[in-house]
Amino acid sequence: MSEPSSPAALGSYREVEQALLSRWPETKLDPSLDRIEAFTELLGDPQRAYPVIHLTGTNGKTSTARMIDTIIRATGLRTGRFTSPHVESMTERISLDGDPLSEERFVEAYNDVAAYAALVDRDGDHPLSFFETVVGMAYAAFADAPVDAAVVEVGMGGSWDATNVADGKVAVILPVSVDHARYLGESPEVIAREKVGIIKPGATVVSALQSPEVDAVIAERVAEVGATLLREGIDFGVVHRAAAVGGQMMRLQGLRAEYDEVFLPLYGAHQAQNAAVALAAVEAFAGGEPLDAELVRDAFGQVTSPGRLEVIRRSPTILLDAAHNPHGAAATVEALEDSFTFSPLIGVVGVMEDKDYENLLAVFEPMFAAIVCTQNSTPRALPAEELAEVARGIFGVDRVHVARRLDDAIDQAATLAESGGVFGEAIGSGGVLVTGSVVTVGEARRLLRPRRAEGAR
Repeated sequence: MSEPSSPAALGSYREVEQALLSRWPETKLDPSLDRIEAFTELLGDPQRAYPVIHLTGTNGKTSTARMIDTIIRATGLRTGRFTSPHVESMTERISLDGDPLSEERFVEAYNDVAAYAALVDRDGDHPLSFFETVVGMAYAAFADAPVDAAVVEVGMGGSWDATNVADGKVAVILPVSVDHARYLGESPEVIAREKVGIIKPGATVVSALQSPEVDAVIAERVAEVGATLLREGIDFGVVHRAAAVGGQMMRLQGLRAEYDEVFLPLYGAHQAQNAAVALAAVEAFAGGEPLDAELVRDAFGQVTSPGRLEVIRRSPTILLDAAHNPHGAAATVEALEDSFTFSPLIGVVGVMEDKDYENLLAVFEPMFAAIVCTQNSTPRALPAEELAEVARGIFGVDRVHVARRLDDAIDQAATLAESGGVFGEAIGSGGVLVTGSVVTVGEARRLLRPRRAEGAR
């Protein structure tokens, strides 16, 4: 195919970022694969150049994708990983060999596809969305590398998600609950019908523990397309786990072997379950013999997942967690009870206006001695005072504070955490949890993490 006349190449990451952000946002959906199919066809269908492990579900996708990526790389294969949303930088969405693209490489990836995007924009009912464009960039970058395997997380749902132009050799279904109800439906069963659209003929399906209703939807789709179903608790799972300094020790039952004394530097039972799913997904992908036990231990020991109960600062301890729905909040609360002893724990919460923030607050209420309601910088953010009004009905007036600016909210929470005695606790034992949204956590991470040396990448 002859290359189309190219629009002027963009020279800087900021220009590319603005060009992408000027497109339809991720929250504006059109249930069609027509544009992304036209786009990837013009690109030469790069998503068919490598086998894909495709992940969907309500919570845990990014952490599980990162685990799968780490294990596959440990076997000596090259990987591409696509995840969303990003925590701090758009570049995080596209990773090669475990590392996000550099800003320079991200610009190249955009310029490589820009002319083809312009053709789709011209011929379609409306231009490619932000998400569709970044998916095309990722699939093309993976083919260009080239990678031996791509680990791909859906953006939202499954059937109509732009990533679904790829056929996953392995389809991973993380726990399904209600989120994005406006777009996906009001019940887990309805949502599951959208998510199982990533299951393709002949695929191996690795499913986390689900409700009976969701299990039935998955089984129905598996039978319909002739896939193979492997289920947590039946074919694989967590045999044992115990909290440990800096994470947890696990014994995992894989598809072909049991793996003991596996240290995972992430907190909470939900992350151990994600690890079991990740291990089974890699075993299903690799086929044949069990994985080398030492390889599995080494790989899990290297796993990171920014913004997922991440300790970002000490004195007082400040944790970041991207929980943004009640299901995610419940997992966070369980992990806090399992691995930390803060007294008091102060919450800094900033949410998106389209989320179930009332029930999210209710889940956190028993954990927080006080809450500082704030907001992130995006137009979708719920104003801090509106969140506080809801919080007062759950926490009571005296436990609710308001700080519109996130830096002020964190400072206020840190002061409360260190006050000692105000809530009847000892001085120096307090902590702060920043949560409610991936965007809120990303902005907090930029504020709090140690600055890199000047010029360092």
